[in-house]
Amino acid sequence: MSVDISAIETVNQAFYTAIEDADLDRMTEIWAEDSGDDLVSCVHPGWSLLAGRAEVLRSWALIMANTTYIQFVLTDVNTNVLGDVAVLTCVENILTAGDEGDSSFAAGKVVASNVYIKTAQGWRLWMHHGSPVLQSDDEEEEGDLER
Repeated sequence: MSVDISAIETVNQAFYTAIEDADLDRMTEIWAEDSGDDLVSCVHPGWSLLAGRAEVLRSWALIMANTTYIQFVLTDVNTNVLGDVAVLTCVENILTAGDEGDSSFAAGKVVASNVYIKTAQGWRLWMHHGSPVLQSDDEEEEGDLER
């Protein structure tokens, strides 16, 4: 594994750890700065596009404040580096707790694309896009057999 890929995957893991730990300070360090008209962006599953560092970080603050428990297990991680830009795709296998006082848990999958840019401070997140997976692998295989 090249040094760049290792560094990118390390900051990517720090991104998910920041979500799990509700660590907005760490999340703030991970996101790149806007550069003039070039704004960082984020699409949470089911949300509209968020553009601009302030708006993106506000969304994470809202998510963190309203999430009692969340855990990510990343699978199918694939990282491609093109100069000072890296694209990391992965499957987020997510476990979340129900509302406070509720002892239930829910699981789901999101396919994510994270774009990182190389800065003087190291690799920083430029764009996050998460798309929910609406059917399980078993349902996909059954659907393929029926065609």
